[in-house]
Amino acid sequence: MTCKSSGFSSDNKPVTNSFGVKMTPVFFVWLWSTGFIGAKYGLPYAEPFILLLYRMLITLVCLGLIAYWIKSKWPSLRSAFHMAVSGLLIHGFYLGGVFYAIAGDMPAGLVSLIVGLQPLVTAMAAIIVLKERIAIKQWLGLMMGLVGVGLVLFEKLGGAGQLPEFPLWTLGCVSFALLGISLGTVYQKRFGDAIELIPGTFIQYCAATLFFGLGTFLFESQEVDWNIQLIIAMGWLVLGLSIGAILLLMQLINRGAASEVASLFYLVPPVTAIEAYILFDEQFEFLALCGGVMSVIGVALVLMTKRREPKLAQSQASKPMQ
Repeated sequence: MTCKSSGFSSDNKPVTNSFGVKMTPVFFVWLWSTGFIGAKYGLPYAEPFILLLYRMLITLVCLGLIAYWIKSKWPSLRSAFHMAVSGLLIHGFYLGGVFYAIAGDMPAGLVSLIVGLQPLVTAMAAIIVLKERIAIKQWLGLMMGLVGVGLVLFEKLGGAGQLPEFPLWTLGCVSFALLGISLGTVYQKRFGDAIELIPGTFIQYCAATLFFGLGTFLFESQEVDWNIQLIIAMGWLVLGLSIGAILLLMQLINRGAASEVASLFYLVPPVTAIEAYILFDEQFEFLALCGGVMSVIGVALVLMTKRREPKLAQSQASKPMQ
């Protein structure tokens, strides 16, 4: 989500350079990568939609208290509607698809790799919807990313003479997640107003909560096996991801480091793959490993090319950063 940050500091002095400040973007990327691991730990004890519903409800309570504490300014009805739509896409469709794919035994590292193509799909959608131009390096990145994921899928689906490691329907789930976050990003860019991050995120999570609530009552049994592993996973998903990562993002935006987040975001799939290997023994064979590296490089090309684009329009604009 791209919103105006409210900040906690009582002054507007720039933050001095320190090791902690420099490591904040890296810590944010690590936090985001653990979302796939948290899902892997929690899903054996609850169905995806009911798990996400509880996660959203707890998160809304926390965000509501934070919004009250910092005296956030709430958006207009028009802005709230657009935030709800983007929230349905970015959080509802994305998280729902990711959790169902992992629940269907698709490896967490592969899920992260596929949804990590989001900058590539968003770039294509921006060309169609927003009529944006695309550089040659971005085209090269798009092709490398798609070929890389193709190599991974070829091996994981038994292309090397082995049986598939996961059911094919999980590909539909992860594709749904990828489409949701990509369209949500474009929608946010097209219709999103510069509103404070906490209220905007609260509204987005409200829309996602309704989606998960409807989904679990229509398609699931709502049974949850509460145990220590699920409670720890839920606590991490709420505090580490839905709250912690968002607050870190707010700090990054305050310090003008949003571009650093974008340039580091392509590290999420390899970080997730390493975590999944250590915790769940998920392995990539040589062909899949080459495909994963190619995909990461492709996404990096798209992001780094965007980062080098001229900032003339930004320097002329007086609007807050989005």
